[in-house]
Amino acid sequence: MTTMRPLSLTAAILLLALAWGGPLPGMTAGSFTAHMILHVTLVAVVAPLLAMALAGTRLDPTIGGGVLFAPLTALVVEFFVVWGWHAPGPHLAARVSWAGFAAEQASFLAAGLLVWLSAIGGRSGDRQRAAGGVAALLLTSMHMTLLGALFLLAPRVLCTPPTELHALLGLSALEDQQLGGTIMLAVGGLAYLAGGLALARRLLVLPAPEPRI
Repeated sequence: MTTMRPLSLTAAILLLALAWGGPLPGMTAGSFTAHMILHVTLVAVVAPLLAMALAGTRLDPTIGGGVLFAPLTALVVEFFVVWGWHAPGPHLAARVSWAGFAAEQASFLAAGLLVWLSAIGGRSGDRQRAAGGVAALLLTSMHMTLLGALFLLAPRVLCTPPTELHALLGLSALEDQQLGGTIMLAVGGLAYLAGGLALARRLLVLPAPEPRI
């Protein structure tokens, strides 16, 4: 794990630089798909990489962090952040205002990191945290899948873009929304599912606590 920390941190920083320094931020006003690529990159790729780099170190806030950094608390916070920013008003603000965009992206990354760290961080061998982490990751996978399916299957545009100038591949607004929903469902949902299953496997091999006499 020690040798993986610098690799995970480096990969996370490089991906952040590519995501925020590339063309996608300038395309989000007209493309829901561009917005969704940024979203899943932050919460499903960068956040777990950062969590792997920080887990168990002095910078891990889940060690002694109490209920604020408990897995199920993190799940609730992340749920409201993700669904809140996909409500029409906040979503539009993030697509037309750089301040709104920055606030959205920062909260996505913070909420994603909170969930992943609450699940895999903490003291080594903490079965209670690991069990809560499995539940948090699997439930996050479920609500990500549900939100992605909502955008994929909706018969109309749920969040009208301020412009279609940057729509990807010449897609209509509805087709763009459907592609973005597919990305969220496939990448976001599966990443949290895979994380939950991997953590469940680790939980099974952790030594059981000794019975109290």
